[in-house]
Amino acid sequence: MFMSPFLQTALDAALNAQEIISHYYRQGVAVKLKADQTPVTVADIEAERAIKACILGMFPHHGFYGEETGRERADAEYVWLIDPIDGTKSFVRGYPFFSTQIALMRDGELVLGVSNAPEFQELAYAEKGLGAYLNQQPIQVSHKEHLPEITLSLGNLTTLTQGERWQGLGRLIQKVQRTRGYGDFYHYHLLASGRIDLVIESDVNILDIAALTMLVNEAGGVFTDLDGQPIGLETTSVLAAANPVLHDKALRLLGIDED
Repeated sequence: MFMSPFLQTALDAALNAQEIISHYYRQGVAVKLKADQTPVTVADIEAERAIKACILGMFPHHGFYGEETGRERADAEYVWLIDPIDGTKSFVRGYPFFSTQIALMRDGELVLGVSNAPEFQELAYAEKGLGAYLNQQPIQVSHKEHLPEITLSLGNLTTLTQGERWQGLGRLIQKVQRTRGYGDFYHYHLLASGRIDLVIESDVNILDIAALTMLVNEAGGVFTDLDGQPIGLETTSVLAAANPVLHDKALRLLGIDED
């Protein structure tokens, strides 16, 4: 695969962060709560600083939006979106459902994504128009279109339980072959590589999913919010499918498209 300077830099940054994260994962860290009651550790902060130094060392005029350090030059043509440890709750509890998420937007459009999960030994990446890769091998979504043969993975359903879509989700679950809750980065790696077929999540933010959006899209899948709208900076939910047929069936059962 041809790698642009952007993708090569993102991969370098992810591997720099991996050294820090793996060190603290083995050693253990103290946990603090941010204002929104989500956890943060020194591993999050140091990893984001390492990513930022790597990226802005190469592209000093680019914008930066980090989970821990906030926004800089948000109106730049290129803006990097960073979650150094997506899955901090897993990280601090000592189980491996966490990853480093690095994405790049150009004029508001996602053009690159890297998702590195060192404890799973999975490094996934994609760049617009160049396909998706997992551990240097090209990947594609599955071709399954019939609900009775698919696997659905669910995550972060707190908000979904409070709305009208909850009954629709029940209808969908009754029709699929299998449901799981792989969570965080992992069900998107599975979806992009054809190992599962549909993902539904609520209570996310763009830093959680930007890189994963690129991965699924470049693997041939469909990635929207639960209204079927494109992913943007204000997105808080996900409906990701292996193909448009499956995506449309899920939308209809969730009650979004009833015409």
